[in-house]
Order: sequence, then C-alpha cells, then structure tokens
Amino acid sequence: MRSSGLTELEAVLAVARHRSFRAAATELAMSSSALSQTVAALEARIGVRLFHRTTRSVSLSEAGEQFVAEVGPALSAIRGALEQASSHRDTPAGTLRINTSVGAARQVMAPIVLEYLRRYPDMQVDIVTEGRLVDIVVDGFDAGIRLAETVPQDMVAVPFGPSQRFAVVGTPAYLAAHPAPRTPADLATHRCVRSRMPSGAIYRWEFARHGESQQVDVQGPLTLDEPNLMLEAALAGVGLAYLTEWNVAPYLADGRLQRVLQDWTPPFAGLCLYYPSRRHLPAGLRALVALIREQSQGAGTAATEPAV
Repeated sequence: MRSSGLTELEAVLAVARHRSFRAAATELAMSSSALSQTVAALEARIGVRLFHRTTRSVSLSEAGEQFVAEVGPALSAIRGALEQASSHRDTPAGTLRINTSVGAARQVMAPIVLEYLRRYPDMQVDIVTEGRLVDIVVDGFDAGIRLAETVPQDMVAVPFGPSQRFAVVGTPAYLAAHPAPRTPADLATHRCVRSRMPSGAIYRWEFARHGESQQVDVQGPLTLDEPNLMLEAALAGVGLAYLTEWNVAPYLADGRLQRVLQDWTPPFAGLCLYYPSRRHLPAGLRALVALIREQSQGAGTAATEPAV
C-alpha cells in the first residue's frame, strides 16, 4: 500500500493521526526528513498549508482539517478496492499491522505469527506493543490482539488459545518469613509489588470465589507498569506479585516461586484477534483469521460479530 502511488495522501493522514512527523515516519517506514519533504511537496502543489508546525507540536490547519475529512474516506475506499483486487492472488502479499500488549505478543509469537510468516512468505507483520488500548481504526492498524473482555463491542472478535488466569506468587524465602495469606484481606500484612495501569491508576488486585468478588488496593515498596519487571521483583524476593499464569508457570514448575490464594483466582476468557467489520477483508488478514481458527479447532471458539 505504501508504494501504491498514494504516498503523499498516506503521509498526510499518518501525520494527522499521530500529530507527529516522527511517529508518522515510523509507521510509514520513512525517515522524518523524507516525510516532511513529501508533505511539503503536496502543500506546495496545492498552494495550501495543511499543518501548523512548531518545534514542539504539529496540528492541522483549517484547510488541513477539511482535507483530511474528505480524503480519509476516499482513501479508505481506494484501499478496500486494492485489497479486494489483491485477494485474487494465489497467496497474500503486503503488510499486516497489529496492535497488542507485550504479554499477548509473547504468547502469539511462536504458535501464530512465526507460523503465519512461514506459510505466507510474501507477507510482512508489523506488531506494535503498548499497554493502553488504542482505536485500531484511527491509528491505522489492520487488527488488534487483546484479552476478550477488553475488545470493543463493535469489532469482529476471533477467540483463540486457552482461558487465562492470574496467580499471586512469591518466593519460598519470602513466604517462609511471611505466613501465606488465606484470604485477600490478609494481603494487608504483606509487601506487594503494585501495578500501575496505562491510565496511571494503580491496579486493584481482583479476586472472586463462590460468587463473591473483591478488589484489593495492595501496599508495597515497589510500583511497576510492566509484567516482566514485576516478575523480576517477585523472583528477587521483594514481595508478592499478581501476574498471569502464563508468565509465572515455568517458575512455579521449578520451585522458584510459590502460589497463594489459588482458590480466589478463577479463569477468565483468553485472547482475541479483533478487527473492524467490513465487506471485503484484506487477503492477509483473512489468512491470519483462517490460521487462528485452524489452530483453535475443537476448542469451540468462533468469530463474534459486532453488536448492532
């Protein structure tokens, strides 16, 4: 798509989305200087400044706002036509852009992404990982991969993989010095590794048993916003940590970590690939959906159409 002759229009829309030439250049795999020259050339040709630029910010001019509003839908229609024509290829080709979290990316890399690239050598996969949930349409992604409970209701969702479950873990040395909690309320006497969410709020550990739900604002000497760092802290004996079973399974198996409050952490729905509902699905995305369904056969999962 980037070499389809629509480079200038793609450049303007990318800068408008990100309000940044640097971020837009990264998305388009261009240098910032090349992107700036591309936009400047279009502005010179039409005789209108589309962006207000300062050393600290980029914003659309009034003409730019109107231009993007009119060009965006038209370019989307052109993309759809190109993708529909491309779908008649024997094998898909192009770039598939996916937004996901670091943890989800680690889970899907070997079983799905690497297998996809093996099957479809003409495809490229561009994965962007971040904790916050983004609007994949506005930010120019073909699809997202997130926990099922966080997928927007207006998206087509394709569940895959096993259910997920959290685990409260600590080292044997820590638990030898601090009696294991029997209920979530007992966490008040423990040092815990606190988790900061992408919004900046501190995550309250969630528990449920026999229809009773609790959220606990744990206390501790360390607050982190990345699961692998939390795991390192737990392994170092800082205190208890609240992580997914997938993250801690190897350390539970070899005894470096022990689990507590297991009966208070029930399973929940796992990961979903999701994408906007549209008439013509790009060939590359359609192939990924087919691979996920193939790997999920027998698990009783199916795509969920958006609510109307």
